[in-house]
Amino acid sequence: MKFLVDVHAHTIASTHAYSTVHDYLSVAKEKGIKLFAITDHGPDMADAPHFWHFVNMRVLPRVVSGVGVLRGIEANIKNEHGEIDFFGDYLQELDIVLAGFHEPVFPPSTKEAHTKALINCIESGNVDIISHPGNPAYPIDIKRVAVAAAKHNVALEINNSSFLTSRKGSLGNCTEIACAVKDAGGLLVMGSDSHVAFSLGEFDKAIELIEAVAFPIERILNRGPKALLSFLSSRGHQSLEEYAVLTEDE
Repeated sequence: MKFLVDVHAHTIASTHAYSTVHDYLSVAKEKGIKLFAITDHGPDMADAPHFWHFVNMRVLPRVVSGVGVLRGIEANIKNEHGEIDFFGDYLQELDIVLAGFHEPVFPPSTKEAHTKALINCIESGNVDIISHPGNPAYPIDIKRVAVAAAKHNVALEINNSSFLTSRKGSLGNCTEIACAVKDAGGLLVMGSDSHVAFSLGEFDKAIELIEAVAFPIERILNRGPKALLSFLSSRGHQSLEEYAVLTEDE
């Protein structure tokens, strides 16, 4: 099965990334990717774009030459209360909200502190997807997090980059996360975590993992635009009707 939806990509607005929106669109067309999200780092990250970057994403067209572009953020979890560095009505302007731990904002602490932060973030209602929860620098109580995510309709990410260039040593945690989410009846999503356009939609290692644990395809949000857009609608995101053209063939 081809997975033609990617929820996690960074542009040159995050200065440790190397591609523009145009670059991503070109690669998406070449690979047949139907829908992807621009999710630059939230403004508390050292080299993140300014707060206004996310406010002004409304200037981006939602569909370009048959490819859907979601307006998103990878926010930073700031503390044990699960607060993130984007807030209020501004969140409603975005199509998709990821959030995760990043060392410059939330230095690694204890397993209980990480678990508390993730569960509070999940319960806040502000975040759709928890990014790279298998990061070994941030041990968590995986079962508790998976149960909370399933209860609150929040997806956990299997981050392909974690098996290649970042957060090495994530495989065991990610395998356990996939199994726990499977048992809890929750949702997974794969993210390329691209910092250069060439890796957009690349999920080879993540796919190996979900196949190894026999995770149900119907609970993986990348299976098509309709699945992801329906999930985002169920999370309260508005103005997604412009993407309907992407689901006509499903």
